[in-house]
Amino acid sequence: MTFSQTLLPEFDQEMKNTRKILECVPDGKFDFQPHPKSMSLARLATHVAEMPSWTKSALDLEVLDIPADHKPHFAQTRAELLEMFDKGVAEARPKIEQATDDQWAKTWTFKFAGQTIMSMPRTAVMRNVIMNHLIHHRAQLGVYLRLNNVAIPGMYGPSADEDNMFASQSA
Repeated sequence: MTFSQTLLPEFDQEMKNTRKILECVPDGKFDFQPHPKSMSLARLATHVAEMPSWTKSALDLEVLDIPADHKPHFAQTRAELLEMFDKGVAEARPKIEQATDDQWAKTWTFKFAGQTIMSMPRTAVMRNVIMNHLIHHRAQLGVYLRLNNVAIPGMYGPSADEDNMFASQSA
């Protein structure tokens, strides 16, 4: 089985879970910031929404060099988040599907203003920099939503806001 074949079911499930939580981001709360050192809700949710699009860069480029004057985009609405996310997923999935094991084994390098930040095989980029990173920030987003009294959807089973399938059926 190829790396792509083993990755796709996980990718599909994590994208489904990620979309569920992005659907909960409330318009009008994008300035929320739980701590001065924390990202705003707009930046965090945008970061989560943009991560699937990184797959294209990881597979199409050998080196990604972000200029020092780069300014990150901040979505302004839930609709914009979902559009960005859906576009990234729609571009990423066929890239994953078509990538060969030889392509996955090649080294990918990320630079900022010409300075190398990381260099690793594309398989590690996909697992660590894209998938695990996405899951990490998705969990943070869940905390931000909880702090704003937004019901959280379950990711790997029911959340505290959903019916618990393990609750006793007897009264």
